[in-house]
Amino acid sequence: MHPRRRSLLLAAAGTTAAAAVPTTATASEAVGSRPPGPIVIGHRGAAGWRPEHTASSYTYAVQTGADWIEPDLVPTKDHVLVVRHENEISQTTDVARHPEFADRRTTKTVDGRAVTGWFTEDFTLAELKTLRAVERLPLVRNRNTVFDGREQILTFQEVVDLARRLSRSYGRTIAVFPETKHPTYFRSIGLPLEPRLASAVRRNRLGPRECVLQSFEPTSLQRMTGLGVPLWQALGTTGGPYDLVSSGDPTTYRDMMTPAGLARIAGYADWIGPDKSSVAGTSLVADGHAAGLRIGPYTFRAENQFLPAELRRGTGATDFGDAFAEYALYYGLGVDAVVTDFPDLAVMARRG
Repeated sequence: MHPRRRSLLLAAAGTTAAAAVPTTATASEAVGSRPPGPIVIGHRGAAGWRPEHTASSYTYAVQTGADWIEPDLVPTKDHVLVVRHENEISQTTDVARHPEFADRRTTKTVDGRAVTGWFTEDFTLAELKTLRAVERLPLVRNRNTVFDGREQILTFQEVVDLARRLSRSYGRTIAVFPETKHPTYFRSIGLPLEPRLASAVRRNRLGPRECVLQSFEPTSLQRMTGLGVPLWQALGTTGGPYDLVSSGDPTTYRDMMTPAGLARIAGYADWIGPDKSSVAGTSLVADGHAAGLRIGPYTFRAENQFLPAELRRGTGATDFGDAFAEYALYYGLGVDAVVTDFPDLAVMARRG
């Protein structure tokens, strides 16, 4: 991608200029609605406070200051994009309590791994709408279980509509940040994600301030160039992207985070999204900026078990630690965004 075009897209997406990556405009200049500092991305909404990927989770994220909201996309049997963490839904819905669907429990191989349960691709949208969302991590976030059974599974279109309603209500542009989940797998069973997602971007006339597309699989992103919205290459910590692994390409995520790897990513994407453990104590932020990329690490959480030992407080794994100190560390490193289960804390930390 041409550097000037990438710069324009990033500016329109509401990013804040970092010293190493000049842009033509910042969000605050273009919209006048977001404070300076890293973009706060509500990971599946406000997953620390509500069951993930629900309307209340997304709404609470925006109410508490999130700039973007993140839906993970998987297809239904009738090829509608719906919002779930995984296509296997036993942990995020009450499907196991529906005797009419008992015979759909099965084992599949997804990205080379055997998974047992119920899968979105075996249900029509109408059938999925009879299920209700539940908290995915009840042992970690038992307070969220009070909301179990109250909300339907959302389609991607419903999330777009919700983001636009929230944008009008709060007087600022809320971007959607969809991730294509297991795109190689879904392509292999005749339910490709990219054409439906591209169609939704075009149908809704989503511009670069309203939408950023992400995937762990480079070929998924490369299938969606030309839509006029920024692309975000997510990066794991071990192994390599499944699309490359399955094709025999030995490139690992570690390779992708070298200066040479970052230069290749910059040829098709605008952002990288590394695990936060890949950022602290490394030159990744500086190297990414030097390649013309923005950096948005994931996933920031408040519970002790997700924090480094020195920031844990109390004795319980689910007790809250010093999350503000962690945000201060990464903000100080010059990241351009944070992906967080607790957008309210990230926004408060951004205020200083």
